[in-house]
Amino acid sequence: MADNLYTPEQDQQQIQDIDNLLAAQRVAFNQDRFPSYESRVADLKQLKSAILKFKQPLIEALSQDFGCRSEDDSTIADILPTVMGINYAIKKVKKWMKPSKRHVGPMFQPAKAYVVYQPLGVVGVITPWNYPIFLALGPLTTALAAGNRTMIKMSEFTPHTNKVLRELLASVFEQEKVALIDGGPTVAAHFSKQAFDHLLFTGSTRVGKMVMAAASEHLTPVTLELGGKSPTVIDDEIEINDAVSRFILGKTLNAGQTCVAPDYIMCPKARINELVQACAEQFKKMYPSIADNKDYGSIINDAQFERLQTWLADAKDKGATIVSATNDNIDKCLAQRKLPLTIVSDVNEDMTIMQEEIFGPILPIVGYDSIDDAITYINERPRPLALYLCSHNKALQKRFVEHTHAGGMCINEATLQVGQDDMPFGGVGASGMGHYHGHEGFLTLSKAKSVLEKGKFSSSSMAFPPYGKLVHKLIYTFFMR
Repeated sequence: MADNLYTPEQDQQQIQDIDNLLAAQRVAFNQDRFPSYESRVADLKQLKSAILKFKQPLIEALSQDFGCRSEDDSTIADILPTVMGINYAIKKVKKWMKPSKRHVGPMFQPAKAYVVYQPLGVVGVITPWNYPIFLALGPLTTALAAGNRTMIKMSEFTPHTNKVLRELLASVFEQEKVALIDGGPTVAAHFSKQAFDHLLFTGSTRVGKMVMAAASEHLTPVTLELGGKSPTVIDDEIEINDAVSRFILGKTLNAGQTCVAPDYIMCPKARINELVQACAEQFKKMYPSIADNKDYGSIINDAQFERLQTWLADAKDKGATIVSATNDNIDKCLAQRKLPLTIVSDVNEDMTIMQEEIFGPILPIVGYDSIDDAITYINERPRPLALYLCSHNKALQKRFVEHTHAGGMCINEATLQVGQDDMPFGGVGASGMGHYHGHEGFLTLSKAKSVLEKGKFSSSSMAFPPYGKLVHKLIYTFFMR
């Protein structure tokens, strides 16, 4: 697949559209700076209705873009969490919008203090290719709940999905409220330089740095949802088949093309062979074949597929042991850009798969001697977007929660933290900044404006200069201690 599916003329048109649509959305926002609860809920309900109406076209478009993508993967990981997020926002937005009462100190009485959560204005969203529906419409849900206008830049690698999403959004929203932009890298670069009131980017750490640099020109606040190498730690007590059952779906969903997928496994050295065998056996039960199996998806395009193949070759050249977890004819699989779960042991730090986020169904295994070594290994590396622990030891669970850093964590599960509507989602350090799910997402895309309100009587005049009066002495005596 080519790096850019759009012509220079199409890209130039999209760049012009960005400028025009941003100006139009600003005008529209200035005419309705605080949408009512009723209008926000109406927007959310219309969005949900349109998603359900376009469900099948979206699923078919996703499969076209990937070459093969499981209908259930698309339903479970793209459409279902989007609908659930909308339902949750509808249920909670009235409470979120209420001003928050705050304490007023005795020195400032009589007065009222409260915080009002105002819409920011126009929110820009840059969406990646791996979950284009959830990662476009999830942020849109939050933006609408907070009363904002939204412009969404889709990936150039999902043109069929982009087309359906454009039709879906146009069926319920004017472009002055919600606009979709596609186009190639030059369009994305132009989009990230705009003076949005907030910019939300989901993608790689490398591109995230460029987005943040571009946004800094206008001091645009950013939320960066990046990735990194998310570890899964298996303790020395849990039964291996039990441990594998906790993370294998998270690793193989969408053929591993998930930012919170387990990137590598940390396992006691004495249990590595048992782990390799258990991973292969469970994968074969889930996917008895992969070549013509619609339940198992393809890698998105030739470039990504070749990258994964190159990284496997690099690992093999540097001494890794590689096990393919399928009995299928590999050549037939590869012809469909389908890469089975591929387990890599005997790894070292010189291998590319141990340096870069894998974003595919390659699973390195790192052996450790003690759990202290495993914790040290994780903490010495850039902080990941997710961390997973397979252990039924409550003391060890508490230790990992308190003494490791990650954007989010699951204990005896993997990836499901993303679908929890009442928890914030976001990275830390190299894996990102900020949150955009649930209430925290509403706060991210709102301005918390502090308001101090006084009535007809004002005590402030009593403290006017000249200083040295009794009132000043009393203030210092009672309040500065």
